[in-house]
Amino acid sequence: MFKYYSLLIALLLLNLISAQAQKTAADSLKIEELRQYPRKNSLPVNRPALIVRPIPVPDAFEKMKVNYWRNGLTIGVNLNQAAFSNNWSGGGINSLALGTQLNFKTDYTKGDKNYVSELILQYGKLKNKGQLERKTNDRIFWDNKGGLKLSKSWFFFGSVNFESQFDEGYTYNSDGQGYEERVLISHFMSPGYLTESFGFEYKPSKEFYLRIGTGTARQTFVLDTSLYKTNPKNFGVPRGNVFRNELAFQVVSNVDKDIAKNINLKSRYALFANYKRLNHIDHRLDVTISAKVNKLINVSIAAIALYDDDTSDKIQSSQSLSLGLVYRFLD
Repeated sequence: MFKYYSLLIALLLLNLISAQAQKTAADSLKIEELRQYPRKNSLPVNRPALIVRPIPVPDAFEKMKVNYWRNGLTIGVNLNQAAFSNNWSGGGINSLALGTQLNFKTDYTKGDKNYVSELILQYGKLKNKGQLERKTNDRIFWDNKGGLKLSKSWFFFGSVNFESQFDEGYTYNSDGQGYEERVLISHFMSPGYLTESFGFEYKPSKEFYLRIGTGTARQTFVLDTSLYKTNPKNFGVPRGNVFRNELAFQVVSNVDKDIAKNINLKSRYALFANYKRLNHIDHRLDVTISAKVNKLINVSIAAIALYDDDTSDKIQSSQSLSLGLVYRFLD
């Protein structure tokens, strides 16, 4: 009887173990089925066909070119007038003054090459009642510079500039009877200056540059050979000659910057040192501050300080304040 029960229990255990094994195998099969991934490229992919077609471009686009030139033109006119009645108790004198200016600048920049040309023309006259007319301004200045870029801020440059005046210049005095007299001391190309220079230019921004002209030549022209009679220094040109040549070292710095809203500062300093006369160095400083009132009206103050022992042993200076019409053409 005991054997019978033992055999029965053994069969039950075998059935349980077999059922459990089948269940475990089934569960493993389901998990493996869940872990199956789609085969690579098993999903169909529709790839559109790419067709390259030429697109016609209008002729206007084909003719378009890059403009490497930047141009600017400024024209200004200043007029000052004063009139008094004969019985004006405060005193005064009738006067009329007219001043004109033209400033043209062009800039060409392409790659490492640069060319800048600037033309400045200024002329003004003053007439007081009972006096001879006088000039208030008179200048011709034309500067040309070509540069080749060496690094981010340094250029090798060559420049040529010309400077003279339009009209005759006089000194004024009175004779023994109180009448005014004038004496001619200068006029066009007496003097005139032509300067050629090459060297290195430092230009960290559009607002500032510094030129160091290690090789500079300047020709001073006095075409009126009789001018020495009223101007003994004759601008450094020997009597009887019409020009003088000098070899020198030159430094030129220029600032053109908006220092506030509608206010611009322009400053140019030039040093000229003749290699044969290094103890006689010429200096010139031009400073102009202009304020824009509106599109047409402009207020400006200008000052010049000059030392050149070929014209005077002392520092020369001039100053002007003007209110007038200024129009700018920009390209």
